[in-house]
Amino acid sequence: MPQPFHLAIPVTDIALADEFYGGLLGCEKGRSDTKWIDWNFFGHQLVTHCVDHMPAKPQHNDVDSHAVPVPHFGVVLTMKAWEALSETLKAAEIPFIIEPYVRFKGQAGEQATMFFNDPFGNALEFKAFADIEQLFATD
Repeated sequence: MPQPFHLAIPVTDIALADEFYGGLLGCEKGRSDTKWIDWNFFGHQLVTHCVDHMPAKPQHNDVDSHAVPVPHFGVVLTMKAWEALSETLKAAEIPFIIEPYVRFKGQAGEQATMFFNDPFGNALEFKAFADIEQLFATD
């Protein structure tokens, strides 16, 4: 099993971060203070730090005919968990940057993917592979 990553991201409202990451995404809250919250982000440590102003908006890179926001972060889920999250986000009327779809269909690395922003403009990507062995496939 890989070691969990640690990522700290900016937010401008800690209560809204709690609603989004804890409520909508279902992440378990860890340690916290008035200006930050540690999250169990699908087995990884994500920290939302409250800042006065968000940094510049992401740039975009063309991938599979879609404008992928850079930077972005997320996790690889099982297909079942990815489908459930997709339905949860749709029900909550979260606007997608890139709607859920299958990328690289019939090619190495075929994957289900979706992109959306948190309430602060941090871009997230969640993906899933029918065959997890394709995660790093090149051909």
